[in-house]
Amino acid sequence: MTKVPELFGSRVFNDQVMKERLPGTTYKALKKTIENGEALDISVANVVANAMKDWAVEQGCTHFTHWFQPMTGVTAEKHDSFIQPNGDGVIMEFSGKELIKGEPDASSFPSGGIRATFEARGYTTWDPTSPAFVRDGSLYIPTAFCSYTGEILDKKTPLLRSMERLSTEAVKILHLLGKTEVTRVATTVGPEQEYFLIDKELYDQRVDLKLTGRTLFGAKAPKGQELEDHYFGSIKTRVAAYMKELDEELWSLGILAKTKHNEVAPSQHELAPIFSTSNIATDHNELTMEIMKKVAEKHGLVCLLHEKPFKGVNGSGKHNNWSISTNTGENLLSPGKHPESNTQFLLFLSAVVKAVDEYQDLLRITVASAGNDHRLGANEAPPAIISMYLGDDLDALVQSIIRGDSYESHGRERMHTGVEVLADFKKDNSDRNRTSPFAFTGNKFEFRALGSSLNIACPNYMLNTMVADELSQFYEALKDAQDLETAARELVRDTLVAHQRIIFNGDNYSDEWVAEAQRRGLLNMKSLPEAFSHFLDRKNVDLFVRNSICTEQELRARCEIELETYAKQIRIEALTMVDMAQKNITPAVTAYVSALADAALSKKALSETIPVNVELNLIRSLSGKQERFVALTEELQDAIAGAAAIEDSQEKAMAYREKVFEKMEELREVGDSMEEEMSEEYWPYPPYTDLLFGV
Repeated sequence: MTKVPELFGSRVFNDQVMKERLPGTTYKALKKTIENGEALDISVANVVANAMKDWAVEQGCTHFTHWFQPMTGVTAEKHDSFIQPNGDGVIMEFSGKELIKGEPDASSFPSGGIRATFEARGYTTWDPTSPAFVRDGSLYIPTAFCSYTGEILDKKTPLLRSMERLSTEAVKILHLLGKTEVTRVATTVGPEQEYFLIDKELYDQRVDLKLTGRTLFGAKAPKGQELEDHYFGSIKTRVAAYMKELDEELWSLGILAKTKHNEVAPSQHELAPIFSTSNIATDHNELTMEIMKKVAEKHGLVCLLHEKPFKGVNGSGKHNNWSISTNTGENLLSPGKHPESNTQFLLFLSAVVKAVDEYQDLLRITVASAGNDHRLGANEAPPAIISMYLGDDLDALVQSIIRGDSYESHGRERMHTGVEVLADFKKDNSDRNRTSPFAFTGNKFEFRALGSSLNIACPNYMLNTMVADELSQFYEALKDAQDLETAARELVRDTLVAHQRIIFNGDNYSDEWVAEAQRRGLLNMKSLPEAFSHFLDRKNVDLFVRNSICTEQELRARCEIELETYAKQIRIEALTMVDMAQKNITPAVTAYVSALADAALSKKALSETIPVNVELNLIRSLSGKQERFVALTEELQDAIAGAAAIEDSQEKAMAYREKVFEKMEELREVGDSMEEEMSEEYWPYPPYTDLLFGV
């Protein structure tokens, strides 16, 4: 068996491989590009490309691909072979030009109106900060993606720009504070990935799962998650085998898969990695989701990454653990032993508080999706209201700063177990608040509102940008201060006083908080169309334009893409429901009612005295529900047609939410009620009991 240290990163063109295979001068030049953002000379790229090719061929590769992240929500790749003509034969070659630039057809990717169908050319360009890797006989090269005219068409480019922007502003603040040895600051992320595993044979019998990723009909199983016995429970043999192979696949690609366990709902699980820089963490998470699905196929399973595949049990999220670190190894969100005297920490904390308050709408927008709308606000995910949790100790410090009181940290309390053989230990300074969307957890913030299928580039480039902007304002306020310490303290206090409304340490699920949040002026946007109506607010457009993350045209395009995608997803779900209702459910109910009628007639034929009340009651109930079901199916078709006729993207998305989705909910309620009354032999789809407990 291969040892993990030998397996880890064995399919990655990482730093160790580069040291071994690149000439010293080339290696140093490439490292300057990666670490300092310096331009890469084509002569260096040629040497790197040749070394990459030789290494990849030794790994069994025949092709290379520029791997990128268009606005489709999934990754894209076009594979080219290394072969070049050589007389009557071929040789394997790969140039620096091919490494740096690719040309996929851009016309079929979402562009939000930036590109017309006939304007097909697009470019991919190598991202040297994210290592190339080998998969399925190809060399994968992480790249950014833009149009022929330069507009960004992907999710990676804004993230890279935001990381550079935050680094620039954070370094300026640190230099003011005397940390002149710091030359670069990076945001780091550790995304916790939740997912469901179900049996492939059952999945193949559910057209809704195949087309939409979630069950559109399905009555609750007699048992769900109410016993709380699945969470952290013993992992089933089949699932354990899947997890083992998944770990090995991820480790070979240099992905720091660390934690695995059963989640709250039946058949639900979680994988958590060790943090990486935001860029690499994003690439790794996209890769993780792809590999999760492929490994599942080998085990006769299907990995579901939809946020709410099953009604009545918890859906899946992706907690985004975000922090800021220097190239000297310091975590800028670490309070230290005495946070009350840690001016550096208080400045960065205040910048985050101000950013989250001023741009709460953007944070809500960045986690909005048709799938995630099912989770936010339910007792399984944070509500749609954005707020921050700081914990007892840190909140007490913040309140003392706001009041102008003195404060002294009490340090970490020792936990006494009361059992001699068990060691006492120091407990954390605060409990966790699982209901908070944006919670401080020791030396990082956990953004808990992300959906499981989301590309984490979006929330992270928005977080980076808004915090960078606040740090820029802080620098301007402090750069000419005669007494920096006093000025910084006053700035921290003024900031916390002005933005304290965003801080809430209580129960985010309570009705009282909804009312209190409204009193504070916090937004409560429960759906994607509602949230995206604020995306192009002037302050948001100015934020991204001012920080050179996106142009206004690119922002408008992204808004258009998200609204169009939402409308298309709800339309596909609605059409699938109609298809299931008309082709399978209605005929199945008709057949069962007919069988009940035949049974009743047979009993009557045997004897006038044999009661047929059971059959008659079921016939009456199902016939009434079926009549309502057929009528609702027709109403849903009308709602789909009405929404489809709307031209404006915002209005169309809102119509799909308010008219189509609401009608889908009504139709499902009647359909699920009929399933509860019918024989399983007649119902055309595998029930929740089999789906959730079949692995």
